Amino acid sequence: MTAPSAGPRRRTRGGTDTVRRSTLAEEFGLVLEAAGPGLDLRGWIDGHRDEIRADLDRFGAVLFRGFLVPGPEGFGACARGISPTLLDYLERAAPRDEVAPGVFTSTEMAADQWIPLHHEMSYSHNWPSLLYFYCDVPSRSQGATPLASERTVYPLIPAEIRERFLRHGVRYVRNYSEELDLPWQQVFQTTDRAEVEAYCRDSGTEWEWIGRDGLRTTAVRQATAVHPRTGETVWFNHTHLFHLTNLPADVSSALLSEYGMAGLPRNAYFGDGEVIDDEVVRLIGDLYRDNSVRFPWRSSDVLVVDNFLATHGREPFEGDRRILVAMSDLYVNRGSAQ
Repeated sequence: MTAPSAGPRRRTRGGTDTVRRSTLAEEFGLVLEAAGPGLDLRGWIDGHRDEIRADLDRFGAVLFRGFLVPGPEGFGACARGISPTLLDYLERAAPRDEVAPGVFTSTEMAADQWIPLHHEMSYSHNWPSLLYFYCDVPSRSQGATPLASERTVYPLIPAEIRERFLRHGVRYVRNYSEELDLPWQQVFQTTDRAEVEAYCRDSGTEWEWIGRDGLRTTAVRQATAVHPRTGETVWFNHTHLFHLTNLPADVSSALLSEYGMAGLPRNAYFGDGEVIDDEVVRLIGDLYRDNSVRFPWRSSDVLVVDNFLATHGREPFEGDRRILVAMSDLYVNRGSAQ
């Protein structure tokens, strides 16, 4: 496996600018670092909003480092400086807590586990176009948020694999319960079954109530997406996260024995219902990981990610770690499942 970049490559802008520019990799992951202490990030954003938007289109992600960001509320204010309306987190795939208006904890998964690189909510019919990450507490070791550029990864996916997914899309099957995964009340942020059914109906999702308080949903979604500003086609689905192979072998074996294929907490198929080969899923996950770059989090770092152009993940870590997340610019997929 190719080792990701360990740090930024310097590209310093001349003149009297108070912010230094560099990148994590060639033409990917811009780093904007305050040249001195005390530079307020929200104020700086206010004067450079259009430039930041252009940089996101060009580099896929922007890391702000060394700026003054006063806690979760200040982080939320910085995100609103780029886009004024932050999004709620509906149709959840992982537990999160809201710590400030529009600001959530990142995915709460065991510290010794990898979270594979992915596009946020690419299993849904809508998703945030921009993601914001804030380092409230850096981990003692590891704990990076790896990033990978779709401009690098998408062309590496073999044509025959891309074509099969494009023909049929991706079918996601999820089972919600207290015993298996997240309860549907947490995923849909309601205790009203009628609200869940209305959401499923509006989003083209099939649903079935199972037993006393279980729910199964089935949805066929896109395999790729087109960037709304640059017009680029990107790989955009959750196949390698929802597929059975993303679970440890002993866990998947136990779940299959207890619940059968139809009762798994989540799984992904081709849109026509055919099984996706394990090797295909592993290849896609490996492409993202092999072509990822990362940086060690520092306190008060703010990372903005274009959710179309870049994937993100999480490596295992030791010690305390608290990365907060916000989202904006809702995109609704009004095209076909492909």
